[in-house]
Amino acid sequence: MSGRVLGVVPARLASTRLPEKPLYPILGRPLIDWVWRRVATMRVFDDLVVATDSERIVDACRRIGAAVVLTSPSHESGTDRVAEVAARPEYRSFTHIVNVQGDEPLIDEETISAAVSLVIADGWDVGTCATTIGEPHAYRDPAVVKVVRARDGRALYFSRAPVPHARDGAPDPPRLAREPFFRHVGIYSYTREALEGWVAAEPSPLERIERLEQLRALEYGIRIGVAVVERAAPGVDTPDDVVRLERHLNRQGTSTFA
Repeated sequence: MSGRVLGVVPARLASTRLPEKPLYPILGRPLIDWVWRRVATMRVFDDLVVATDSERIVDACRRIGAAVVLTSPSHESGTDRVAEVAARPEYRSFTHIVNVQGDEPLIDEETISAAVSLVIADGWDVGTCATTIGEPHAYRDPAVVKVVRARDGRALYFSRAPVPHARDGAPDPPRLAREPFFRHVGIYSYTREALEGWVAAEPSPLERIERLEQLRALEYGIRIGVAVVERAAPGVDTPDDVVRLERHLNRQGTSTFA
């Protein structure tokens, strides 16, 4: 790969399903601590920084030695927060920016690298990832974002609805375990120009209906490439997710993620 890659971890304090999510304790350590330690050693990044709207998150990051920037509290999305950081003078030399979700403490470097490669090597404006859905409940769940892609890997649509719709009957697990039934993995890699264009555009009608900001990019003609990865660990959105994560970490041994 060529180009300088900046990783930005947006972390806002407000959360409807998991109060103060970045600071939520996971085996005694805040979630943002687990995410930072997971990604800080990844070789795909030339630099890494947390972007937050909270002084409390700033303090938590400084305690673990994480680079952090206090951003505007008025941002409506993580992409807006990422763009503010990327525009700062100290980060203007980075040609590519990666939005690393602040609620995915088990994210794989292979997944991030796949998204970055789509932009640097393959020439997409934005790169993201998907993996097969697998389970009928996930296919039906509006909290699980689905993505439909073209044969060349281009994102055609993202939706909370069960798409593509199987007219001949609900797909069973074996069918959901292969193309074209994909769930979106919320990692984004942008060219600087694509990121700036994305946040400069007004929220689009489809974005407002589905509450999915990536639909704005599609409506404004920003080309999103979708890499298929074999697996993707779930993020942390609810107290039940915390329980599952702690069980996983205990099985693996927490030192694995220290």
